[in-house]
Amino acid sequence: MLVALTVALSVAALALAAWCGFAAYRDQPTKDWHFIAMAVVSVLALAQLVVGIVQLARGEEPAQGKTLFIAYLLGSFATVPAAAFLSLAERTRWGSATVAAGAVVLAVLEVRLYDIWGG
Repeated sequence: MLVALTVALSVAALALAAWCGFAAYRDQPTKDWHFIAMAVVSVLALAQLVVGIVQLARGEEPAQGKTLFIAYLLGSFATVPAAAFLSLAERTRWGSATVAAGAVVLAVLEVRLYDIWGG
């Protein structure tokens, strides 16, 4: 697993969580700029998914098992798009709060992925 990519994704997710959390605090829904930031975080998660699958295909083994690792990879990839979809359905401050919560979940999933790989 690429540690630099994991750290970059975690930092980006926490920055998104802070930004959307601040928007929720100010009683604002998600705006176009928030969705651009969610797209950037999603692209980083896609890159991590591809890198993880390539490493598995090359024969590298996670410390706690392939199935668990793949499940966490897929979950981390789907977290922010799911939160974005829910924020579109809820065009109030709670949409921003949903994205903030999803981004925090992604950061926690990244820590767990690092642990599963053997970090």
